[in-house]
Amino acid sequence: MSRPNQVEKPRAASIFKPPPTPAPLNPIPSSSPAFGTPAYPINPFNPAGAPVRASILPILLPPATLRPLAFRTFTKKHSLTLTSSALQNLATFIGRHCGTEWREEGLAERVLEEVAKNWKNRNGGVIVDGEGNDLKDILKNLEGSMSGGRIVVNRELSRQNSLVLGSSQNGEVSHTRLGIRPSVLGREDSQPGLGMSVLDVEAEDEDGLRNPRKWLKVIDAFEQPRLIYNVAKKHFDRETANPSLLPPASHKTHVFRNRYNLIHQRLLRNESFQTPTFEARKLSLKRSSSSLATAQQSYKLTPIANLLGRNGSSHMLLGLLTISPTGTLAINDLTGSITLDLTHAKPIPEDGAWFAPGMIVLVDGTYEEEDNNVGGGLGGSGGVGGIIGGKFIGFFIGGPPCERRKVTLGLTGSDDGGVTAGGGFGWVDFLGVGSERAVGSKMRKLEQRLLGPGSVDEDGGGRGRMVVIGEVNLDQPRTLQALKKVIGLYAAEPEEDTPMTFVLMGNFVQHAIMARGGSGGSIEYKEYFDSLASVLSEYPTLLQSATFIFVPGDNDGWTSSFSAGAATPLPRKGVPEIFTSRIKRAFATANAEAEKERGKKTDGEAIWTSNPSRLSLFGPTHEIVLLRDSMSGRLRRTAIKFSSSKSNDEDEDVDMASTPAPNPDPQPEQEPAEMEVDPKVQEAESHQAEPTADDTLSNDLHAARKLVKTILDQGYLSPFGMATRPVLWDYASSLQVYPLPTAMVLADTEAPTFCVTYEGCHVMNPGSIVAPGRRGVAKWVEYNIRNKVGKVKEALF
Repeated sequence: MSRPNQVEKPRAASIFKPPPTPAPLNPIPSSSPAFGTPAYPINPFNPAGAPVRASILPILLPPATLRPLAFRTFTKKHSLTLTSSALQNLATFIGRHCGTEWREEGLAERVLEEVAKNWKNRNGGVIVDGEGNDLKDILKNLEGSMSGGRIVVNRELSRQNSLVLGSSQNGEVSHTRLGIRPSVLGREDSQPGLGMSVLDVEAEDEDGLRNPRKWLKVIDAFEQPRLIYNVAKKHFDRETANPSLLPPASHKTHVFRNRYNLIHQRLLRNESFQTPTFEARKLSLKRSSSSLATAQQSYKLTPIANLLGRNGSSHMLLGLLTISPTGTLAINDLTGSITLDLTHAKPIPEDGAWFAPGMIVLVDGTYEEEDNNVGGGLGGSGGVGGIIGGKFIGFFIGGPPCERRKVTLGLTGSDDGGVTAGGGFGWVDFLGVGSERAVGSKMRKLEQRLLGPGSVDEDGGGRGRMVVIGEVNLDQPRTLQALKKVIGLYAAEPEEDTPMTFVLMGNFVQHAIMARGGSGGSIEYKEYFDSLASVLSEYPTLLQSATFIFVPGDNDGWTSSFSAGAATPLPRKGVPEIFTSRIKRAFATANAEAEKERGKKTDGEAIWTSNPSRLSLFGPTHEIVLLRDSMSGRLRRTAIKFSSSKSNDEDEDVDMASTPAPNPDPQPEQEPAEMEVDPKVQEAESHQAEPTADDTLSNDLHAARKLVKTILDQGYLSPFGMATRPVLWDYASSLQVYPLPTAMVLADTEAPTFCVTYEGCHVMNPGSIVAPGRRGVAKWVEYNIRNKVGKVKEALF
């Protein structure tokens, strides 16, 4: 029965039928019936090629089931310790996102690996705690990149990564992310347009990544991470409390406690203080002259409080030299204090280091109790709590042995070598530029690519140089003439060989004119910097392609306005911007002219940093400490004079070059760099009775080695009492020299100009730019960053 209203469809053979329209993979809904879906729709842009999200059946994963896998990943592989709360959080996360296949396909292992690497990148410490916010933040960030139980690379996430090194299979992220990034990588598409494949720099973005100056960072002492050594965890903790210029009195004690704990843990890791497993005979505490006998000895430190009741016994103490309230010399540690008798003490090495109150030293000797019973205990005869009755008679005194940078960070092999798996603080980010373990090896590859292999020529030209000029007294006309000569020599070189940075050290005025010292005031102080700006403006190519760093001295503002040129508290801020505005304007003008002439933007800059401050180049690969302090004169005034010294050294603590350098304990790598002297300089010098060149060189070298060994063994830039050299208590961590830097600039006008290397740390003293006692001679230091060697240079002006 046919229906009148139904229209019969026409029939046709199958070969004449049109091909069916394929169903779109991603159908787009039509806005009206008149617009149909196209036969071949445009596929959505999916560069990551992420697989279709598989359905995951969440489970409740018991922490005990996950414990063996977590132990293998965190403890054995990454040397981390999981707390029960952290294990519970990981088990909940893996059970929710990996489901039933967490074991079969190895999904949980990849998640644990990524969590461990992210924890180390955050410098979270050895113990992974689940109650803090760090682990929760890591899991929260990781949750956004989980798909089907796997960690995939999302486009949005990859744009936010600073640097992702290497690639992984199936789009999984199982590599380490760098925690640093140069300023040129701030654009949104930095990841695909990085121009680097496993840190192999290609032709793309040459002006940005091929310029090593992009990886140079100046770290102000007030911005440096404040780290405190935790004795219980044997690790460094970041100080979270806000620093203050007027902190509580208890913070003064924390300064000494942190210094002592750092040196104490450094000594316990030294082979000489590690007790051998099998002891054949009882060893003496005295230092043997034989190197073989010294290597077999094992020293043991005794706390001062443990001396009670041990009359006549020999001990070795580690403590701080101080002056007691009664005016006698004493030694303090964390347990107590005792009077120190150094009448018959012998310094080790002989005349090889300074010993002054405020330094932490090792003293070997015997303890003698008082004849009477008064004051035999803590807080007795001295009337001050913690003072032990009696006295400690020292026979030998020496500084704590230094520790190389590679040992501290747990590195092995050459500079391009690998990284050891155990020991050291390689995961600690001391400067806020990334830790050694996380980015060290990658940064060395980048350095080798940009700076090339170490040059073997004597000139050592090229971009990988740093010029250090000391004591730039702008109120002296001869200083500006010498500065013109030095800068003119480098401006005459090709632009591609311009040094990376110029470091100008104070004092920028000869007297503290901010406190009305000498003649003038703040107006004259600004005019001196204006004259410096006019000198720098004559060399626009240097202003366009180099970084100028200015480190103040004790006579510079504003601190000198109330110190009147005396020792100011360390660290101290840089010169205020109100005095340096014209110099910054000169750099801005030079950059604008270069952009107008060449059509290319340059980024030369002037940085006014603190004293002390640090330079970081290629992350943790190069660390250079900058300090301006006349330390030699302060050491001569406060140093202890030993009666065991030779009789002809009556003024030993004043004239430290009166005796030739002895050969005590081996001091590795203490080699002076050869001086480059202009031949015309010799003709212009008015020589008086020449004492012998060898004697003068040996005396200056001995004084330099003595100063360098004292500072680096102490591991502190101000090893004096608080009354002699004040320190800002909350910022005292910026004065720590631990681990040893790769190089250190110690600008001291009262010490001879030198370049020496001690325990792998190259220390340089540029002295004054105008050589004292020599007419028309300019002197400075040129440091080769790649070879880690500095040279003292001279020129006539």
